[in-house]
Amino acid sequence: MSKLAGKVALVTGASKGIGAAIAKALAAEGAQVVVNYASSKAGADAVVGTITAAGGKAIAVQGDVSKAEQVKGLVDATIKEFGRLDVLVNNSGVYEFGAIEEITEEHYHRQFNVNVLGLLLTTQAAVKHIGEGGSIINISSVVTSLAPPASAVYTGTKGAVDAINSVLAKELGARKIRVNAILPGIIETEGTHTAGVMGSDFERNAVAQTPLGRIGQPDDIASIAVFLASDDAGWLTGERLTAAGGFR
Repeated sequence: MSKLAGKVALVTGASKGIGAAIAKALAAEGAQVVVNYASSKAGADAVVGTITAAGGKAIAVQGDVSKAEQVKGLVDATIKEFGRLDVLVNNSGVYEFGAIEEITEEHYHRQFNVNVLGLLLTTQAAVKHIGEGGSIINISSVVTSLAPPASAVYTGTKGAVDAINSVLAKELGARKIRVNAILPGIIETEGTHTAGVMGSDFERNAVAQTPLGRIGQPDDIASIAVFLASDDAGWLTGERLTAAGGFR
């Protein structure tokens, strides 16, 4: 029997990359999935199309997670379509690197509004509907331990995600809702290609320092999300699982 049969999952930022892979993996295990997107309707529709073509159920719902009213609409659409919510994956995130001299208010707020405030607002709206046995999965990053130069703001957002993950695990534990985080290393996505990471010296150095000898793929993270969403992870909460092929 599928691990997530009868479950409903909401994945934020799921029109591409890690979010898209997670949405498809959850659906493959029987979950009905809400594919959230901020601006890429075509990407979200493509993810939904892949899921439905395989016999799964999914819908695409637009919403900026940094806006409370849009988050409410996103969760309301989930309940209207599927009648419940069991799994929330807080995947929406943005990154922009810059030396300390280059940081601006806009640079700071853009990243903290999506990566941190967005997580809080979405979780706040979702926990009104998530019941006992529910799972919240927060996508953090290995940067919280690597602390690469020129990433003060982005690393700061993911450090906040890790701290919030621990708080919410304790806060929601009495309601039997599990809260865990995945900390990916470098993953080959549209974003890393656009940022010029793939094929760069940075990528080559990262591979050289990775015991498993390669850059990660979105499916490497998606399979961990399926585990955390399922009853197989029923005794895990407040955990931070680093998924970086041994890269530290």
